[in-house]
Amino acid sequence: MSDKSGNSRKRDGSLKTALVDAGVELLGKRGADGLSLRECAAMAGVSHAAPGYHFKNLMGLSTAIAARGYRLFADAMTKRLEAAGSSDMDRLAAICHGYMDYASAHPDLFLFIFSGQKFNEEDEDFCQHAAHAYAILRNTCAPMVPPGTDREEIEVLVWSLVHGYAQLSMTRKKDNPKLDRSWPEFDQVFRHLERALSLDVTRD
Repeated sequence: MSDKSGNSRKRDGSLKTALVDAGVELLGKRGADGLSLRECAAMAGVSHAAPGYHFKNLMGLSTAIAARGYRLFADAMTKRLEAAGSSDMDRLAAICHGYMDYASAHPDLFLFIFSGQKFNEEDEDFCQHAAHAYAILRNTCAPMVPPGTDREEIEVLVWSLVHGYAQLSMTRKKDNPKLDRSWPEFDQVFRHLERALSLDVTRD
């Protein structure tokens, strides 16, 4: 009975989803160091050998979890973009808020994809979703790049600001609740970036 069920889940792809679900749950409980193929299999209700159908090793599972993380990341930025105003700065602010939406809704995945964990960069799903997330940043920053400036400089400037703000707000405010009374809203911080970019864009 269990073997037939397992084979069915292999064929329809639900086993892979169940294993990734279990991995995300473990990630939330124990962090990246607590991930285990064997335990994910037990949580998914299959034998310890079953994950081998989809993942050669723990890196394979980690890569699939990261691929989901990047997909949700891109979805959060896209959702904000779709509701944004038409100006370039409105769109830039929108993806920054989407970035923080993602960090707030999926803190464990947010920390995981930026943890320096080794992923399989030849995995098609991982590459597709990671590239799509970065393309949103790149395309939204593109109108803000002054002539003669490497686009990566502006991309890293924006990325550093929003990522730093998101991670600091997650960790520092959690460790020190008193910061809630003095911690600036992101839009206050973003105004300084807006001013700097506006000066650079209009400068000859």
